[in-house]
Amino acid sequence: MDLGLENKVALVAGGSSGIGLAVATELAREGAHVAIGARDPQRLQAAVANLQQLARGGRITGTSLDLTDTDAARRWVEEVAADYGALHVVLVSGSSPPIGPATRFTLADYQAAVERVLYPAINLALAALGHLRAAGWGRLLFVASETAVQPIAPLVLSGMTRAAIVRFAQGLAADLGPTGITVNVLAPGTVRTPPIERAAARLADSGSGDSAIEARLAAIGAHSALGRLARPDEIGAVAAFLASERASFVTGGVHLVDGGAGVVGPELAHLTGTAPDTFT
Repeated sequence: MDLGLENKVALVAGGSSGIGLAVATELAREGAHVAIGARDPQRLQAAVANLQQLARGGRITGTSLDLTDTDAARRWVEEVAADYGALHVVLVSGSSPPIGPATRFTLADYQAAVERVLYPAINLALAALGHLRAAGWGRLLFVASETAVQPIAPLVLSGMTRAAIVRFAQGLAADLGPTGITVNVLAPGTVRTPPIERAAARLADSGSGDSAIEARLAAIGAHSALGRLARPDEIGAVAAFLASERASFVTGGVHLVDGGAGVVGPELAHLTGTAPDTFT
């Protein structure tokens, strides 16, 4: 299927690993020009090299930046649009807040979660809008979480910030519909990414080796109907479709990609009784 992404310019936040890299990979394979941004310079350099090997004619560039730095994020958008001459697809993806139930956190913790997750997403989207309008065609995608759809008590900070992103995205979808720009939210369940692997390693018995970590990862994925974690490329495939010409009538949606976890129920034994932590 031709997704109509050849020579489109895509900006992918958090594009050096996990879901962001999976989305960048799908777009590069479709012939898009892809600019990725992330904090870790070494991981970013490796991701750019890998994307260049599989790209189907498009340019690949990478920029090291912290998306919570409002000015730096806006400069990145401006530089990418100037360098490539346009901007068509923007994936907004960032970090996750700490784990814990509602009463475990202070007001400062809630404020920090908003500043870490919500504000960077809003800032990046607003910075990109002028360029998407100028192109007369655009796809704005937010990576949220299943917590935006399904309340999960130990993930209250995630749910609060991701639900706010959904309402912001839906407001944008209503405003931007006549301009040919679509806005959608991805709500993935638990995906096997480096942060999840690190979380599994912390939860496994000390010194027990890879088998214990794999067992813990299996337990994390067991709450879905499919009985496993998602692969990043499975989320990337959905994102690539939403970014495509073929998805021209899809906007304002929250797309739950959770392997059926929502129909089974949020039984997250791996989170019960854990101390405040973060998947980043």
